[in-house]
Amino acid sequence: MKNTILARRYAKALFSLGKQEGKSEEYSEKLSAIAELFYDEAAGVRDALANPLYPLDMRQRVMVKIAENVQADAMLSGFLTLVVDKNRAAILPDIADELRIMSDKDRNISHGVVTSAVALNEKLLAKVQATLEKLTGTKVLLETKVDPAIIGGIVAKVGDLVLDGSIKTQLNGLKESIKGRE
Repeated sequence: MKNTILARRYAKALFSLGKQEGKSEEYSEKLSAIAELFYDEAAGVRDALANPLYPLDMRQRVMVKIAENVQADAMLSGFLTLVVDKNRAAILPDIADELRIMSDKDRNISHGVVTSAVALNEKLLAKVQATLEKLTGTKVLLETKVDPAIIGGIVAKVGDLVLDGSIKTQLNGLKESIKGRE
């Protein structure tokens, strides 16, 4: 929980700087690219940046090289150096996630998940997306999942909005209704 709050603070600062420069979306993309390096165990980036056993100047040089590779401007490079200086490099992926959320919100974009028993065709998926966009008032980017356990229908989630039209839920509702009559 603490890392999320801390990551949100750093992301908010970078988002504000990016907004002033007109580069908030660019910063979000570049920070996400850097965060991807953290998940590549073979590269050892997380260890090189976050391990306090390595001298600070070495960790700073690694970050400078990474910033150069993603073609970060002076503002983003300074931010990345500050994160290393404050021993917060371990939460860079969290900062990237928070920054993406802020950037998407600023551009009126929501992310959603549609779960169905079978893979949906493009036409039906476009119809679901249009309905969700109408309900939320935002552009919705959908991720699809297949879960045969829901038997049929779909479950759509966008932010706090959950639309559950699955056969499994309907059967459970019917079951509870029958139990209540006994």
